[in-house]
Amino acid sequence: MSSSDLLVNSEKGYVPASERIPPIALPYVSERAKKTLDLVERFVEEECIPADAVFMQQLGEGVQARFSAHPPILEELKAKAQQLGLWNMFLPKGHFKEGAGFSNLEYGLMAEYLGKSRTASEAVNCSAPDTGNMEVLAKYGTEAQKRRWLDPLLRGEIRSAFLMTEPQVASSDATNIEMSIRREGDEWVLNGQKWWSSGAGDPRCQVYIVLGKSDPTNASAYAQQSIILVPADTPGITVHRMLSVMGYDDAPHGHGHISFTDVRVPAANIVLGPGRGFEVIQGRLGPGRIHHAMRSIGAAERALEWFLARLNDPRKKPFGQLLSAHGVMLDRVARSRIDIDAARLSVLNAAVKMDLVGAKRALKEIAEVKVLVPAMALRVIDAAIQAYGGAGVSQETPLAGMYANGRTMRIVDGPDEVHCLQLGRNENKRGEALKRRLEAQLKKSDSLFEARGLKKIDVLALERSTGKAKL
Repeated sequence: MSSSDLLVNSEKGYVPASERIPPIALPYVSERAKKTLDLVERFVEEECIPADAVFMQQLGEGVQARFSAHPPILEELKAKAQQLGLWNMFLPKGHFKEGAGFSNLEYGLMAEYLGKSRTASEAVNCSAPDTGNMEVLAKYGTEAQKRRWLDPLLRGEIRSAFLMTEPQVASSDATNIEMSIRREGDEWVLNGQKWWSSGAGDPRCQVYIVLGKSDPTNASAYAQQSIILVPADTPGITVHRMLSVMGYDDAPHGHGHISFTDVRVPAANIVLGPGRGFEVIQGRLGPGRIHHAMRSIGAAERALEWFLARLNDPRKKPFGQLLSAHGVMLDRVARSRIDIDAARLSVLNAAVKMDLVGAKRALKEIAEVKVLVPAMALRVIDAAIQAYGGAGVSQETPLAGMYANGRTMRIVDGPDEVHCLQLGRNENKRGEALKRRLEAQLKKSDSLFEARGLKKIDVLALERSTGKAKL
């Protein structure tokens, strides 16, 4: 198979990624970013996707083996990525000196391709939760914290985990978090448990970024929490298990259920300061949400590619015809294309707004794509699964794993309901003003009738009576 076969993406053969950027986004994309985008696409399609299956096999079998493995092919990919200059693209320019100097929009275009592969994000050191954790350290960390944790994370030498969710409370409301962070002299003492601690299973994970309650009696429910850095090998930490997602263990990354019993860390490990946990997590989760949306666009695109390949497989002809000859399948293809393109424009719009005014003033747009994109991706993946039948829900294709991962996106970084509730509340704030506007328009209409000596007629009643007369 030639290199050109690996890059075929249209009936014309290969059209570079930079030539497929939506026109509405083009004014915001630099020439350097376009060149990098083309490199990212080639790297993902030629190197990462073919390596995904090797990565999975090198993990081995059995829980102990899978969560102690570090597949060698991943280091091979990382070396190739660094040779190409594809490294740490996620830290947006203008905010972080440590990044590659791309905007949120430019990275968004790249992240779409990373979302097509199991190995691509880590290969270019842009994988969650490390991306969000590096942003926390770069934005809020002290110089000592940066040197100890940020530098090796930026070099891809270690991994990290983010610990927020707890099994015994409704963690969708972060004010419910119960983990105790108590000050004793020059130390903080942690007690409690966490789960869905993404990244905790990796043997290279060396630091946990933990949200807990340091001031439970504070009058403000949003000033009771703090973020603290906890070395993963600190005495008193017990990793009980790795949680699976619809049967997938996501090894070696994993999602840990962890307990803390009198875990002691230096007072200097607090991030930004006591009681500022909400400030930190909001600064972390905003970019994190849009990164997930960006990658989900790529997953949907790959699902559509698998879908189209199945529709045109000459070996599989239900009822004597290619699947592409069946109208219901073409309708699903068309709707998938519409859904992906519409969702992409929403994501790019959110990224542009973040670049122009910052994440805090782009909360509406970020929330919209956080809800919109996972639902879209699930519809597209589901259509592809249906076309493959039994193969679609088995390990014969990547679709089942993609669906499981996509389904979690409706929960992570805040479930859909939380974002919809906030969006609905904010939208409803316009209700009273819009009511006044409509009333003023009706009043103006009445004055126009009066000024012209016209009698206002109930148009709907007239239409109904006219219709009856015709009958």
